[in-house]
Amino acid sequence: MGLVRIEFKNLVSRKLTFILCICCFFVGVLFTDRMWTEPEAKGISKPTGIEAERLKIVRRDSKDITGEVSKTRDVIETLDKTISNLEMELAAARAMQDSIVSDTPISDYLRLPEPIKKRKNLMVIGINTAFSSRRRRDSVRATWMPQGDKLKKLEEETGIVMRFVIGHSATSGGILDRAIEAEEKKHGDFLRLEHIEGYLELSAKTKTYFTTAVALWDADFYVKVDDDVHVNIGTLGATLSRYQSKPRVYVGCMKSGPVLAHKGVRYHEPEHWKFGEEGNKYFRHATGQLYAISKDLATYISINQHVLHKYANEDVSLGSWFIGLDVEHIDDRRLCCGTPPDCEWKAQAGNICVASFDWSCSGICRSADRMKEVHKRCGEDKTAVWNASF
Repeated sequence: MGLVRIEFKNLVSRKLTFILCICCFFVGVLFTDRMWTEPEAKGISKPTGIEAERLKIVRRDSKDITGEVSKTRDVIETLDKTISNLEMELAAARAMQDSIVSDTPISDYLRLPEPIKKRKNLMVIGINTAFSSRRRRDSVRATWMPQGDKLKKLEEETGIVMRFVIGHSATSGGILDRAIEAEEKKHGDFLRLEHIEGYLELSAKTKTYFTTAVALWDADFYVKVDDDVHVNIGTLGATLSRYQSKPRVYVGCMKSGPVLAHKGVRYHEPEHWKFGEEGNKYFRHATGQLYAISKDLATYISINQHVLHKYANEDVSLGSWFIGLDVEHIDDRRLCCGTPPDCEWKAQAGNICVASFDWSCSGICRSADRMKEVHKRCGEDKTAVWNASF
């Protein structure tokens, strides 16, 4: 009997203890009023509605920072180009003033006619040609160079100026000059230079071309191309327009060929000793078939034309004039594609070439006969230049 009482007391004691614990728990919960409240981290407070909105604004603004930085960089490049152009124009004005003070006559080619001076063009394309290249010129006219009213329309609507570039014969007013004058009267697509034509005078002709072109036309770029090269002018314009905000740009297929010291070989360099030991290579420069320079570089050539050294090879001369200057060399291999099938495959792949020629001939081999074929297989769409946004 006593054992039963002890077990009953123990059972009651355990029940009372359990009930008391439950009661204490609920009393504690009610007392603290934290039954459904999450504990907060020590020292961290929840953002209010205003603070949350501010955080959203900050996140949104941070996303815009990258875009603003990119825009700022573009603005800085544009300002840099503008300053560079102003510096070149100031230098040109000083050169003209010095000429007036010293009573040295200024060539008519260096005087900018007011109507042309006010017009801004994208590029001036000078097609280097010779007296003996009538068939080459006709092949260019029949393919990638617009004719007649279309040539004028191209200039007025797209800002692309195109001219065949040629000087004069050693016999002024001779049969060669008269033939060019008759051709000019028929087509109206020549730029005549104050220069005596000759293969060994190509460096001087290049210098005179840029000096004359920058005086006659205000353009972002000045292009030189040979008359045996096929060009897609719409693709050329689109390519150069990428660099409009950059100052001092030199665009072409950059190379560094060997300096040929031995006489009698093609492209012999009489001043080979200036380039160091025999077997050395030239500095980087654009191949001569086609290249483009920005306005400030063309102006630089115009201002300093009398002191710029001429090497035997025209493309080497141009590259040498920019050594020591803060010039950006842009190597674009689309400016030196091969003739079909090379340029044709690239066109089919959607990568239309700017210029095509045969390296073995330094131009299109037998270009007068093959230009139409190259144009048919590698030429851009007829509307490309008219629909392009430069």
